[in-house]
Amino acid sequence: MSTTPKPNGKGFKRIFRASINAVSGLEACWKNESAFRQEVLLCLILYPFIFFVNVTCVEKALLFFSLTSVLIVELINSAIENTIDRIGLENNELSGRAKDMGAAAAMLTILMMVGVWLCVLLN
Repeated sequence: MSTTPKPNGKGFKRIFRASINAVSGLEACWKNESAFRQEVLLCLILYPFIFFVNVTCVEKALLFFSLTSVLIVELINSAIENTIDRIGLENNELSGRAKDMGAAAAMLTILMMVGVWLCVLLN
């Protein structure tokens, strides 16, 4: 393990640089992943709806967090796919499994979000 300090600094400087890296990650995902762009557009359509639907604050939070979780898991799935592609583009059973598992996580998150929205709105 390296004993060299990380170049990102400490305190607010580190938080600022980490925030820049996070925005870069969002930009890269937007630019390179069509599924992420589609999910962002879905969120842009559904987020305003949360404010107008007549449900409790807890139910609004459930709607918001279930929708946001789709974006979070898609970012993680894209990170997995990019890491696997960085290792090598040849067909490999373990690489394929890792990508399939990431895709399964994204799909299950979407199904969970749909279930939450149906439960809240049909209640």
